[in-house]
Amino acid sequence: MIAAAEAFGWGDGARLTQGPRGALGRIWRVDVDGHTYALKELFADPPAPERLAAELAFTGRATAAGVRLPQRRPAVDGRTIVSTVDGRWLCLYDWVDLRPLELTAATAHAVGTTLARLHRCAVGLDGDDPHPWYDTFPPVAAFAGAVASGAPWAARLAERLTDHAALTAHVTPVDPSRLLVCHRDLHPENILAGPDGAPVVVDWDNFGPADPARELVAVLFDWFGGPAPDLDAMRVLYRAYVDEGGPARITGPHDFAMLVAVRFNFLLLQTGIAMDAAATAEQRAWAEREVAETLDHLPTPGQVDAALNVVNPAEAPNDDPPIDP
Repeated sequence: MIAAAEAFGWGDGARLTQGPRGALGRIWRVDVDGHTYALKELFADPPAPERLAAELAFTGRATAAGVRLPQRRPAVDGRTIVSTVDGRWLCLYDWVDLRPLELTAATAHAVGTTLARLHRCAVGLDGDDPHPWYDTFPPVAAFAGAVASGAPWAARLAERLTDHAALTAHVTPVDPSRLLVCHRDLHPENILAGPDGAPVVVDWDNFGPADPARELVAVLFDWFGGPAPDLDAMRVLYRAYVDEGGPARITGPHDFAMLVAVRFNFLLLQTGIAMDAAATAEQRAWAEREVAETLDHLPTPGQVDAALNVVNPAEAPNDDPPIDP
């Protein structure tokens, strides 16, 4: 990547190694002049300058509050996002050796604590309305082509769509007065263990306004949902969030709106990519995996009720012994 070398002032000896990808970008490891960096290649257009400024201010406050995250490194001209001649967008971070966190009670405690610290740093964002991705959902009819596609997941999709009406019954537009800047994508691939085992937050591509209570619900299910939700771990995560001073409280089914909307919107997007003849083989294969995983992690109405029942008691004083994160 000659453009990256020029933009960030690397010498001729820079070595790039392809790393993991997500829905919105890919990471490259860069070794140059005795230093190691993470180069993020964005698959979509970069955020508007105002949103990028808000993100940088927020991550600065989060770092001061004890949240660990890789630090951005500007280009030689001071830009934090640079473009290439072929239309790609790049940004640079410090490299941190990361690994997945084990799904334990200690991890639930650490994730709850981390989320509370993020939410305590959050502020409103004037002029930035929430994206419909987070509080609207596609109708069942939008999935008709996917159900009829004959894909390996088509029958499973049809089965899960029988819960569509019950799950979306409480999906309503968010109250603007409750909006704060949030990460909005805190699943296990975006909170990882650093070299000392402490959680590190990565990937701010979805940063923007959200209701913290709705993000809290999404985190509970991103981490401990799945085919068989770990309700005890959800309780630990929520208690840790409350004890750390997190401002949100889960009070009813409406707080599950972001979880449900995002799952159905993501499912529609990925089924479309999986069936798109114009997509690359890599894109289709990635989408196939995402569809299968999303179907496994789409909650049932019963799981929503069970989660609501276990987190509400967490508002009581915590007399449990502390858990070492």
